[in-house]
Amino acid sequence: MDAAAAADWWRNAVIYQVYLRSFHDSDGDGVGDLRGVRSRLDYLVDLGIDALWITPFYTSPMADAGYDVADYRDVDPSYGTLADFRDLLADAHRRGLRVIVDVVPNHTSSQHPWFVEALADKPGGGARGRFHFCEGKGEHGELPPNNWPSIFGGPAWTRVTEEDGRPGQWYLHLFTPQQPDLNWENPQVRTEFEDILRFWLDLGVDGFRIDVANGLAKAPGYPDRIEGRLPEDRSLYLDRDDVHDIHRAWRHVLDTYGDDRIAVAEAWVPINRLALYLRPDELHQAFNFPYIKAGWSERDVRRVIEESLGGLGASASWVLSNHDEVRPVTRFGGGAHGLRRARAAALLMLALPGSAYIYQGDELGLPEVVDLPEEALRDPKWERSGHTDRGRDGCRVPLPWSGTTAPYGFGPDDSAATWLPQPDEWASLGAQLQAADHASPLNLYRRALELRRVLNRHGDGFEWRDSRDTPPGLLSFRRGGGFVCTVNFGPHDITTERPGELLLASAPLQLEGGLCVMPADTAAWWRTDSESWGTEQ
Repeated sequence: MDAAAAADWWRNAVIYQVYLRSFHDSDGDGVGDLRGVRSRLDYLVDLGIDALWITPFYTSPMADAGYDVADYRDVDPSYGTLADFRDLLADAHRRGLRVIVDVVPNHTSSQHPWFVEALADKPGGGARGRFHFCEGKGEHGELPPNNWPSIFGGPAWTRVTEEDGRPGQWYLHLFTPQQPDLNWENPQVRTEFEDILRFWLDLGVDGFRIDVANGLAKAPGYPDRIEGRLPEDRSLYLDRDDVHDIHRAWRHVLDTYGDDRIAVAEAWVPINRLALYLRPDELHQAFNFPYIKAGWSERDVRRVIEESLGGLGASASWVLSNHDEVRPVTRFGGGAHGLRRARAAALLMLALPGSAYIYQGDELGLPEVVDLPEEALRDPKWERSGHTDRGRDGCRVPLPWSGTTAPYGFGPDDSAATWLPQPDEWASLGAQLQAADHASPLNLYRRALELRRVLNRHGDGFEWRDSRDTPPGLLSFRRGGGFVCTVNFGPHDITTERPGELLLASAPLQLEGGLCVMPADTAAWWRTDSESWGTEQ
């Protein structure tokens, strides 16, 4: 691979999200860990990915599954040690896998030394200046400074008790009270995080996924949200233009380590705003969340693809799910119907130009676990919402690896309980069983990723295959090397002209001479130029 190709590795990469607590447990405590990931690297190589993104493993009291960080330069004991991470990184690199780590800059843990120092400081003191401390409203400051809501439910402000025992100032937390927001107007905060990036870059990581990348800047003076605006209007504390100066500074840090280290933004913004995060002097990629929300609709999916390729260009990325979203099988209808759509959606996503992100377990066709017992729920959304929002635990249940009874090979002890309970229905979904089944979701993913490598050698070209005879509900496009992808979004079989030689399909097709009968909720890959594909598979 030449230098230019190495620098652009991420543009067409397939990146696999490891939700660490639920990937694989090496020590039998029911919680996934770094050694567990290391022991399963060959599985990821066989799958055919290019990189893995690992969710936070830093020292944390786990109020929000590690997204409340108490020490950004060390590993939480439940996940291992810094030496374990070094070993994992070295083994991944030896296998040709790159490693992206999570960084959480919007907030710390309430147990972070800075926040402990801030609580002991006086109002207006330097330690409090690293966070958003404000006086309350009302005659005695008994009301929050403004009406901003927490994303996890309830108000975004918590009042502290001062050292003399009296109620004191309020501090901002867009998530839980255990996650106080940092004040990015404070130079100490900016300097500290640039140093944190350098710490992990010096260890050899290949990039960062930036949590809440659009949330670091808040409106000066903390004005109230205007009553009557849509509930989703969060412009006072999300996606403010000020945030881009921070990302430019981070890009400068990354570039000092060469041109192959990357940053990926988690930013829930429209595509026209997302493009601002991907300017040449800012971040490399951003998750394409509008694509997740497009649902199973030919019209909506086509619209998002057009907007993404038009607005994001070579930085386009595609994602079907993550640790915050309902799994595709369930989101697309559940049961055999949802699985059929999820398989087709996977082929569609992997056929598009740009990079693709796979959330662990989607390659196994895992459904959302919607019936977790209330006493098992861990997501802080459950408590913050007054038990009205069950949260995200259903997509975070530990993976099934082998065997037909829980914990399905998740750890070394077959009798150990996992941190979230696994359903009996997963007995047939383990990775070991699926590896032996040619028609399994796992083998569909493996074959698709194998073919995708050939496809990407033919460039990023893309054009729709439209004609007056295109049946409603059929989406079809062409890429380089004579590659064609067709997807039937409709509720009925579609008979259409056969585009070429069948490479792969998400479900069996009926081929009759020059015609193809595509069942509902099915995707297929074709080649029209056999010379450019014949010996490369």
